[in-house]
Amino acid sequence: MRSGLFLPIFDELSDPATVARLSAEAEEAGWHGVFVWDHVRWREPVADVADPWITLAAIALATDGIRLGPMVTPLARRRPVKVAKETATLDRLSGGRLTLGVGLGSDQFGSEFSITGEELDDRRRARMLDESLEILAAAWSGEPVHHHGEHYTVDGMRFLPRPIQRPAVPVWVAGFYGKPRPLRRAARYQGFFPVNLGHPDQLAEIVAALTALRREAGADQTEPHDVIAALPPGSDPAPYAAVGATWWLVEFPWDAVSVDQVRGVIRDGPAAPA
Repeated sequence: MRSGLFLPIFDELSDPATVARLSAEAEEAGWHGVFVWDHVRWREPVADVADPWITLAAIALATDGIRLGPMVTPLARRRPVKVAKETATLDRLSGGRLTLGVGLGSDQFGSEFSITGEELDDRRRARMLDESLEILAAAWSGEPVHHHGEHYTVDGMRFLPRPIQRPAVPVWVAGFYGKPRPLRRAARYQGFFPVNLGHPDQLAEIVAALTALRREAGADQTEPHDVIAALPPGSDPAPYAAVGATWWLVEFPWDAVSVDQVRGVIRDGPAAPA
């Protein structure tokens, strides 16, 4: 199991240079990844919210080996053509270290969809998410993309240069525990990030379901498939590793995150190898 930081880039962490320095410290301390929230606003008392992609570019330049990525990007409020260029460029900038976290997103915590005119219907956003993922996979191939869908059109465009990673940038799909559709989506990609995980037994159930879904889909069972356990600071990740977690992310509180708190977790160090 690898260990990472999961940072809401709010208030004290809204400065990309600060997050880049923390990421360099984490890498030096033996951590394996730094992942950042992707939001344009959040509810009070949060005031300052950074852009994840600029922050990730700063992390990429400040580090050499850790994985990095947005966790998670709600693709339905993004243009897939723009995301294709951003992901390829960031993967190249980082030397092939990008992991793309994706999901439906929610209007619940900051009204960031409703006050900006974005799609509110979950089912429609799910279709937009799947269509965007199809475009990204085609774009990362370097071949001309011909896509005429319900929501997006790409008429013969090539996206060059390609990402460094082959065959593509790894995709982690997020979803709430107990929801079958995100699991089915995750089985087609490289990982699953369960939201609001409450107990190791839940993760064990998720791992079993993903294994069955991937077998049904004919996926190569020898290919790595990540399952992520995001836990509050001070949690013991060992029970989650025992049931199949491949990543442990320290999930910092959005309403009280501070540079000192992140530094304290960094100094505590990553999980010991099993």
